[in-house]
Amino acid sequence: MQKFGLVVIGAHSGVRLTSLFEEYQNQNILLVEPVPYNIALLKENTAKYKNISIETSAVSEKNEIKKFYYVKPDAVKKLGKHWASGIGSFEKEHILNHKYKRFMVNDSHIEQIDIQYLTFSSLIEKYSIFSIDLLQIDVEGAECGILNSINFENIEIKKIIFEFKHFDGTFTEGPKLKSIKEKLIKFNYQLREIDKENILAEKN
Repeated sequence: MQKFGLVVIGAHSGVRLTSLFEEYQNQNILLVEPVPYNIALLKENTAKYKNISIETSAVSEKNEIKKFYYVKPDAVKKLGKHWASGIGSFEKEHILNHKYKRFMVNDSHIEQIDIQYLTFSSLIEKYSIFSIDLLQIDVEGAECGILNSINFENIEIKKIIFEFKHFDGTFTEGPKLKSIKEKLIKFNYQLREIDKENILAEKN
């Protein structure tokens, strides 16, 4: 069994994680990213680090192969929003719900593929993880399912940063977020919003 300094579920291209790569350069790092063109960039951007493992499955509540949706690379350029490469989702509607007058996304802009989904417990078993210093989750609304599935009695996680703005639907917060907050508090985490999109949960 191994200690991991950093586990990121939804690592994108890794560009925004550089400071964390440096912080945890002497510890194991696991990056999870299922979007094909992001995987290619992630491998390129982390090539110099020997302590980084990349997992190309998605993390969900079941071990299964099912559909995954993301904005096509040419559509990211056409639509003119670089962040569109980071809104891959288990649900096509989640991507379409980002539509507004400056981001006119439609069905033709979306790629659909079949990929492997792993549960969080299967992920940590695959990499023999028994403790994590920082778990970061940014998975476009699937955060709730992942956090809800974690058995905090079986793994030690010191800090968790997770995006909360899509917890109860696209750009919606509600009872699911409240439930996860209650679960984390029950397991002795202190919570605080670190910006308008993310919460830090840190063990007391």
